[in-house]
Amino acid sequence: MHRYTIARDSSADDLESVLMTIHTIVSNLPITGRSAEKPGIRIEDGKVIDRSYTGPILEDAIAGNRLIKTRPQEGIYKGIPVVVAPIRDSEGAAIGAIGVVDITGIFDLATLMEHQSFILRQVCGTDPCPLDSEQSIAKR
Repeated sequence: MHRYTIARDSSADDLESVLMTIHTIVSNLPITGRSAEKPGIRIEDGKVIDRSYTGPILEDAIAGNRLIKTRPQEGIYKGIPVVVAPIRDSEGAAIGAIGVVDITGIFDLATLMEHQSFILRQVCGTDPCPLDSEQSIAKR
């Protein structure tokens, strides 16, 4: 029987097959991972880009043993929304972390609504928009 183990000191090589699988599942979104004691791996477009990768959010997720959703202020993914989760052992201690670019975080709902209001003001001015006669319910 084959067995796959991730540990506090797993290397990039140890993490590669699991991270590549996750990368494939999430439609080739960039993915990173590392163990608590060794740098890890960065994968983009189906290829390993870096075998000695670490990042501040991976490190924070391990140190705090918590899920982090943020836009990094530094590093390769600076300003890009990411989600990073700790890998935990059977006792709940963080032994590593895996992160992925968060496509759900790209769209900030408040900003989207602000833009929608601005566009409606530009198109409609002060008139109701759409007009009552233009609404889809009026055409039924």
